[in-house]
Amino acid sequence: MGSTAPSLVPAGPIQVSLRGRQLIDEPRLNKSTAFPLDERDVFGLRGLLPARVSTIEEQVARELANVRGKVDDLDRFVGLIALLDRNETVFYRLLVEHLEELLPVVYTPTVGLGCQRFSQIFRQPRGVWITPHDTDHIADILRNAGGKRIRLMVVTDNERILGLGDLGAGGMGIPIGKLALYTAGAGIHPSLTLPVSLDVGTDNRELLEDPGYIGWRHERIRGRDYDAFVEAFVAGVEEVCPQAVVQWEDLKQQNAIRVLDRYRDRIASFNDDIQGTSGVTVAGILAALRRVGGSMRDQRLVFMGAGAAGIGIARLVRRVMQREGASPEEIQRAIAMVDSRGLLVEGREAMDEEKRDFAMARADADELGLAGGPSDLDAVVRAVRPSILIGTTGHAGTFTESAMREMARHVDTPLVFPMSNPTSQSEATPADILAWTEGRAIVATGSPFAPVELGGHHHMIGQANNAYVFPGLGLGAIVVEARSVTDELFLVAAETLAALVEDDRLAQGALYPPQSMLRDISRRIAVAVARCARDDDLGLPLTDDEIDRAVDASMWHPAYLPYVPS
Repeated sequence: MGSTAPSLVPAGPIQVSLRGRQLIDEPRLNKSTAFPLDERDVFGLRGLLPARVSTIEEQVARELANVRGKVDDLDRFVGLIALLDRNETVFYRLLVEHLEELLPVVYTPTVGLGCQRFSQIFRQPRGVWITPHDTDHIADILRNAGGKRIRLMVVTDNERILGLGDLGAGGMGIPIGKLALYTAGAGIHPSLTLPVSLDVGTDNRELLEDPGYIGWRHERIRGRDYDAFVEAFVAGVEEVCPQAVVQWEDLKQQNAIRVLDRYRDRIASFNDDIQGTSGVTVAGILAALRRVGGSMRDQRLVFMGAGAAGIGIARLVRRVMQREGASPEEIQRAIAMVDSRGLLVEGREAMDEEKRDFAMARADADELGLAGGPSDLDAVVRAVRPSILIGTTGHAGTFTESAMREMARHVDTPLVFPMSNPTSQSEATPADILAWTEGRAIVATGSPFAPVELGGHHHMIGQANNAYVFPGLGLGAIVVEARSVTDELFLVAAETLAALVEDDRLAQGALYPPQSMLRDISRRIAVAVARCARDDDLGLPLTDDEIDRAVDASMWHPAYLPYVPS
């Protein structure tokens, strides 16, 4: 065993060919008022900047004050993106040092507003925008964007943005935001990353009729045309960026599962809505079980929502149960999944193939009285008596008071996960869930919620944010040059995350560590994932010590490096 992982972080001095205004206008190289006097002379900057040389700490403090002075989160979002377009180093340093405060601004829930207003607030293009007209030029586009240097892509077709649906070209805000979290949370250098919009059109009539819409003004392509376009993109990645990890993002359910299953063993790729969501949810369950006792195979789970996210979570839950020795029959009885047409039961007509995996056996449904009768949430909870309830519906109010009270009748500590975001789409608010369960529930949500005071108790609400999982998993996959991103890697990430929740937080109901710990969390997940990939013969045969050193060496801390002319 033993190999060498390449360095992923630039070391100074950096050779720079730009001069004068061109250098100031390049966000990746711009130091603004922090350019030292000698570099101002060498690079033709004398007189183009104020006289006083600032430190990066002073610049960060100034930008933080600017952000805090904005009137609302959308203004803060726009201000941060403007900073990213001016000075990447200060943007990432600000994000790293104030991650817990700024995470809801650069990502969920504010990024949803940014995506809805994307055409109006658009200033500077980032990443690549590929339409069906570009099918024969995808390799050239990827070369223009960085070619073999690209090690990480977040790719969306813009159809299922958060709980907001088809936002067309505005969906590009999600890859940009996710890659910002990869850099802030795991230190992946921004020069290695690429946001990608597969702009296959939109069925959003409001966008198509908007004269200011910046995307491809065309109804969405589907079926064979869509599949051929995605195939051309993957072929381009194989040709130009063979070491890149691809994260599929916000594809609609059928496309999401099909694309993942088709390409996961061909290129190192995963779908964060399916696997990232499953990793962070299973981590929350494992952490909760440390408090309430028992194992995963002892649980009964009801899923409201059988889309890509729900199926992804159920797949990883099944994997944990299998590891604990549960039989296929036990697992089938333990999981009840409800979609918009009711309970998934064997033999039900018009059921998508991926849902059949989690259809309840007809005999079990008969025994519970659910085979032919009503199968809304109340009926399913009354019959199944779940210990865990998970919502991925994208619809507010799905978790009803009656269902919550029924669940609490049979379980001392209900585990309730309303996962839909943004906040307005959450299946129920934590305050309501706790009130309806007499304060006994442990609640984790997809969007951020404030703590709840009830009956003299302080209940912390953990946010099941995928940012706990995907940055570290991506870093580990990159460092070890993983050839495939398997579900086992997500299970390792979930177990690592669950182990990092301290007992005092668990006692208050929080199922996740503080978001301010994200860099340390990502490092630990990256190490665990890299070791697992190595052990499964999916990547470089690095020793444990080599993995530790490679992960540390690959985590960029935003700071200015000296420049020399090239």
